Amino acid sequence: MKYALLIYMDDSQMSGMSEAEHQEALKQWFSYSDELQKSGKMLGGHALQPTPTAKTAWVRNGMNAVTDGPFAETKEQFGGFYLIEAENEDEAAKWALKMPHIESGSVEIRPVREFNQARCQVAQRVAGRGTGNKNKNGL
Repeated sequence: MKYALLIYMDDSQMSGMSEAEHQEALKQWFSYSDELQKSGKMLGGHALQPTPTAKTAWVRNGMNAVTDGPFAETKEQFGGFYLIEAENEDEAAKWALKMPHIESGSVEIRPVREFNQARCQVAQRVAGRGTGNKNKNGL
């Protein structure tokens, strides 16, 4: 099963680091990524730019808005993610607990919803419309 490991940490911790501390943190993250890659479990992932670069967009009552910053005011910010293949939630949690920031941040472990089967079902229903096989909702 696929899992997203969503990385949360306090942006101010990174911005308060010296150059040497920052380089050491990067070294730890690269080591973690290498280990995950070598295990064959890593499917992808990316780090995000710091939250001051974020924008939030929404539409309310037909009006569009785009504002600076993340939507939620929180102590920890979403900083990036890994997409992994794991046998189960326990294995995904083991990878999350190995992350370099785990003692000062957190990792949300979220199963990925697969839409391939649902997409095929929708396509079959659409294809069935021409044959007169419709349910009460016209599908």
